[in-house]
Amino acid sequence: MTRFETILVPVDFSPHSKEALDTAIQLAHLFGSTIHLLHCYHIQTAGVSPYGIVLPSGYYSDIRDAAEKRLNDWYDMVSKEGLKVESHLSADTPSLAINLAAEDIDADMIVMGTRGLSGLKHAMLGSVAERVVRLAPCPVLTVKHPEAD
Repeated sequence: MTRFETILVPVDFSPHSKEALDTAIQLAHLFGSTIHLLHCYHIQTAGVSPYGIVLPSGYYSDIRDAAEKRLNDWYDMVSKEGLKVESHLSADTPSLAINLAAEDIDADMIVMGTRGLSGLKHAMLGSVAERVVRLAPCPVLTVKHPEAD
């Protein structure tokens, strides 16, 4: 039987990623796994440059701090389950960050939602989840939220 000692769970704080985390928690209890939470706070600013708009000096650090606070809340959820947990933040694009993190931590499995924060079916499944499934260095379990179409 395959052992899943290290489970990577990318989260965007949506109900879809919460459903994936709940599934990962069940698997972690079963296998005695460590859960690695990953949040990507990728900020696209390409549309800003042509207009000469300057972002406030604390913009990026404020976003990183807010992301870290939300991630700490999810860390606490897993920790209260009595499981080993680690958290990671990335400013990279989600599909790249997820696959790089899976390699870096030598993940045995990635558990992620089929949709993202926007809830748009193709925006998540067609871009991030699909790319992760195609390029991941380990098995990927995609979890569908029960209220999804």
